[in-house]
Amino acid sequence: MGLLSEGSPLSWEETKKLSEHVRKHGLVQFINLYKRLRDRQGDILKWGDEVEYIIVKFNDELKTAKVSLRAQELLGILNEKELKDPDNCKSLWRPEYGGYMIEGTPGKPYGGLLAHFNIVEANMRHRREEATQLLKPDESVMSLTSFPRLGCVDFTDPPTKPTPDQGYTRSLFFPDEVIFQGHPRFRTLSRNIRERRGEKVAINLPVFKDKNTVIPVDDSHKKSKAALPDHVYMDAMGFGMGCCCLQLTFQACNITEARTLYDQLTPLCPIMLALTAASPLHRGFLTDVDCRWNVISASVDCRTEEERGLRPLKSNKFVIKKSRYDSIDSYLSPAGEMYNDVPLIYDEDDYRLLVGNGIDHLLAQHIAHLFIRDSVSLFSEKVNQNDEEDADHFENIQSTNWQTMRFKPPPPNSTIGWRVEFRPCEVQLTDFENAAIVCFVVLLTRVILSYELNFLIPISKVDENMQNAQKRNANLEQKFWFKKDITTTVSPPEANEYCKTSHGENSATEADIYDAMTVNEIINGKEGQFPGLIPLINNYLSGMDVDADTHCTIQQYLKFIQKRASGEIVTTATWIRDFVTAHADYKHDSVVSDRVNYDLLKTIDDIQKGKRTCPELMGINTMSKTKDHIPTALKNDC
Repeated sequence: MGLLSEGSPLSWEETKKLSEHVRKHGLVQFINLYKRLRDRQGDILKWGDEVEYIIVKFNDELKTAKVSLRAQELLGILNEKELKDPDNCKSLWRPEYGGYMIEGTPGKPYGGLLAHFNIVEANMRHRREEATQLLKPDESVMSLTSFPRLGCVDFTDPPTKPTPDQGYTRSLFFPDEVIFQGHPRFRTLSRNIRERRGEKVAINLPVFKDKNTVIPVDDSHKKSKAALPDHVYMDAMGFGMGCCCLQLTFQACNITEARTLYDQLTPLCPIMLALTAASPLHRGFLTDVDCRWNVISASVDCRTEEERGLRPLKSNKFVIKKSRYDSIDSYLSPAGEMYNDVPLIYDEDDYRLLVGNGIDHLLAQHIAHLFIRDSVSLFSEKVNQNDEEDADHFENIQSTNWQTMRFKPPPPNSTIGWRVEFRPCEVQLTDFENAAIVCFVVLLTRVILSYELNFLIPISKVDENMQNAQKRNANLEQKFWFKKDITTTVSPPEANEYCKTSHGENSATEADIYDAMTVNEIINGKEGQFPGLIPLINNYLSGMDVDADTHCTIQQYLKFIQKRASGEIVTTATWIRDFVTAHADYKHDSVVSDRVNYDLLKTIDDIQKGKRTCPELMGINTMSKTKDHIPTALKNDC
């Protein structure tokens, strides 16, 4: 979720009056950080993952599954180890938006040794077990991207009711009590985003139209003008920020390497979103999308009608194309400059301030673009800061620009270096799947830097890919723009000319440089045209000194990714969709009933605990008794 400042939250009107103050001092704080740390060199690769979990409460007698609002209670106990002995914790725990959510990370970051891949999954299992020990017998911790009946009647334990006419969200469906109560930031964000926007957020997902689906799906359109009749309507931040994800953070050796990784990983964000698709169910309905991304994007969209282009600009400065939660808008490295084909909006005075203090054009426009956003959460104790030593005002804006990639300067007075955060992946059901995805992305960063690969395509193409990645069954059915010759570090002049125009004059040149490929072709290769990411990784590994155990672990993970990309193993979203539509109680009306929800989550619980095999998801026929983290069906490479 980002920065968790302590103190007394300000109202939106108070925050609004201080927006320029936060913006001005945030820019100065970044400038001071940059001047101190721009020449920092020699940091080693460190990386870590973040896994978010949902606490689910089952009632086996009534056949119901609800979210359990015990996150604050559990975190109080989980954090005790860190408080007593921070240097010897195997895992760290943090709150998330929902009172039913917790986030777990490794106690210490992993390093550059390939042998560290052997402990990723074990650490994820430890986290799950550590949280599970604190649960009641009828509860489970689940790495589930979206709770299927979030916002339905009686979806929480203890019971809660929405308050549409008062409170922080004023939602028709999402009660304020469901927001994590242990820190005021989450409720403050909910209120201030709504008040800044001038109305409630509006999320509309196209419903999956089955043979008995009734349109409109409910009477939401009667209660809100923002609801579309053939869509599943949601109206609160919790529907997006109440989803779970899988994220990675990498430390680079210097700022140049961090900017390179930021750029080169950007075209991979839509590919990994499609590959990890895991959320087709929202507010008790089957939707026609497979991913959470646009749900979260709309759930925190604080743009006014003027900023959304619905009214002429009067009180606001800019028409802003995207929500503050979306894909990135510009590359940061010199190699990426020619691919910045979407006009970037920023305040000219902010930009000149940054450039005047020695910050180059690309980084200056990136920071200035982030700072077109207002602060939406401010604490009275944090208003006045020492800009030479503090960075809270900078982080206030930086951490509420929730994008596919995040470029992260070193914190003040810290041993931490320049970092990048990879944010698109949906969390998977099992520790094996999550570990496979994490290790695959980490290996990609090593290959990118070692081979000086160039994945860059125009930002407009990445935006197009992000939308296609969320469509139903995108992993198999959609095609994505991807660079054909990724070994060229400098694109030919024709590419530069293409990126200078948003028209179609150079379509032939475009076809020479980019191709529309399936996820399978990008991951596994397209004969005679594209080498494939996994063959490149294997080529990289062939030149490394890898011990037998590490080699075996890596190959299991890569085999899983290969099979997922090819469709031999389905995405979580496809598996969930198939489970619902095949359920005996499903009426082919797009509705996920209490009983269907219960049976689905019970099955998932059995799968993640190893009590049930699921060949469609994991390629598992039987589980090894000695290495239960390796699916037997994937063992033929060991």
